[in-house]
Amino acid sequence: MTTPPALLIAGHGTRDDAGAEAFRDFVRELGRRHPGLPVAGGFIELSPPPLGEAVAELVGQGVRRFAAVPLMLVSAGHAKGDIPAALAREKERHPGISYTYGRPLGPHPALLGVLERRLEEVLDGTDRAEVTVLLVGRGSTDPDANAEVFKAARLLWEGRGYAGVETAFVSLAAPDVPSGLDRCAALGAKRIVVLPYFLFTGILPDRVRRQTEDWAAEHPGLDVRSADVIGPEPELLDLVMERYEEAVKGDLRMNCDSCVYRIALPGFEDKVGLPQQPHFHPDDDGHHHGHGHHHHGGHSHSHAH
Repeated sequence: MTTPPALLIAGHGTRDDAGAEAFRDFVRELGRRHPGLPVAGGFIELSPPPLGEAVAELVGQGVRRFAAVPLMLVSAGHAKGDIPAALAREKERHPGISYTYGRPLGPHPALLGVLERRLEEVLDGTDRAEVTVLLVGRGSTDPDANAEVFKAARLLWEGRGYAGVETAFVSLAAPDVPSGLDRCAALGAKRIVVLPYFLFTGILPDRVRRQTEDWAAEHPGLDVRSADVIGPEPELLDLVMERYEEAVKGDLRMNCDSCVYRIALPGFEDKVGLPQQPHFHPDDDGHHHGHGHHHHGGHSHSHAH
C-alpha cells in the first residue's frame, strides 16, 4: 500500500496576527481530522511560517510526494505565479520530492452556502427581495482574478432572491468599497449588507468593515450592515480535502463546481444529471455535410441573422 501524498496548504500571508493564527489553526484542524495524512501549511509572504518551512517539515517526516492546495478564493498572482515558483524552488532544495498542484477554492457552492449563512446572520429574517448585497473581494492587478469575484457574486445572486449582488474590492481594483456602496444607493437600495469575500479575519476584512461604518455614518437614511468572513467552517475543511483529492487523482476540472448539470444550485435543482444536447449551429463549417442534424432525443435551434 503506497502512502498517500502529504497535504501542503499555501496561504497568502497577512500582517494581522489573528489572521495568521486563524490559518495556522485551520491547518492544525485539518491534520486532526485526517490522522495518518501528513499536513503542513505555510505562507507566501508577510507571516510565519514560510511555505519552505512547511515543505521542510514534511520532508523531515519522510514525505517524498505531496499535493499543494492554495488556501485562496481566487486565482491571482499568488496562485498563478508565486506558489508554483516557490514549489519549483523547494524541488531543487529537496531532490527527489514530487508534487501536484490543486485549484483555488472559489466560487464553490459549499462556500456560497456559507456566504448565504453569513448574510442571514445579519438579516434576521428580513425579506431578501429588499436586500442588496455588496460582495467585497481582495482586489488584484489581474483582471481575471477580479472577474472571479464577479462570478461569485452572480452565483450568489442566482436563485436566492436577493434584490441584487454588487461587487467591490478593498485594494488594487475599482470600484472600492465606498464607490460600491454609492452604486448600491444609486440603484435604489435601502438595505445593504456588505459581505467580505475572505476566508479569515485580517487587516483587509477589518478595513472593509471600517469603510462600511464610515459610509453608513454619512448615509443615515439607509440600513447598512456588515457580515462576517467565511471562517474555518466545516464546508471549508471539506472543500480543501476535495481540492486535495482532485490534485492527487489528477482530476482537475473546468467549471464543474458551479455547473447546473452536476450541482444542485438554488432554483436549478431540476437540471442535475440531465444529458447534454449538442446544439445545431447551421453556420458552423462542420455541419455542412448533413451530419449533426439528428440528435437522439435532443433539440436543435437556429440563430437568426
